[in-house]
Amino acid sequence: MNNDTSMMEHEDVSAQGIAEEFVALADLLEAAGPRVWDEPSLCEGWRTREVVAHVTMPVRYTGPAFMAELEAAGGDFTRLSNTVAARDSALPAEQLLADLRSEALHSWQPPGGGADGALVHCVVHCLDVIEAVPLSRRVPDQRILRILSLVADSSAPNLFGTDLSGVTLRADDLEWSSGEGAPVEGSAQALALVACGRLLPTGRLRGEGASRFTRP
Repeated sequence: MNNDTSMMEHEDVSAQGIAEEFVALADLLEAAGPRVWDEPSLCEGWRTREVVAHVTMPVRYTGPAFMAELEAAGGDFTRLSNTVAARDSALPAEQLLADLRSEALHSWQPPGGGADGALVHCVVHCLDVIEAVPLSRRVPDQRILRILSLVADSSAPNLFGTDLSGVTLRADDLEWSSGEGAPVEGSAQALALVACGRLLPTGRLRGEGASRFTRP
């Protein structure tokens, strides 16, 4: 198989995974009822509704609309994200759910991030809600292993600036580990969140190094 074919197949798998994760989150939120929208997420200062408003931005802000928002934020994407999340979190739940199910969202890729960047953005933010509430969802094994390879393997770039020195991350539901030092054990998806700089609720992690990545 040549590299071009392999890359195309990988992008197809990523696109399918993105659609499945966003639709799964929509289904979980719809089943959970109104209370879930005001539950805190693992994104500091954001509830479920802010996270969903953030990830669904590509549905509502395309081309000129996005550039206008970026200009208003002085070119600061973090400021833009916080402004839009705060404003659009007031949208009706029905619209936010429809946006999660939108094909426009499923085909979006972050500038320069490609299929892998889109997959990480999707899965990690979905888990910000799922692991915080919590909601019952296990990311398929091959998909979460791909995420771990991108954000947590020792050879992966430190995309989130997370200090993982002096610890061994070890999944207790898959054959995967990374790093050297004090053990930090938990589900593969919990460890992916650790690598992305999230602090997990009490009881999700075990081992000598777990307290370092657990909410006070």
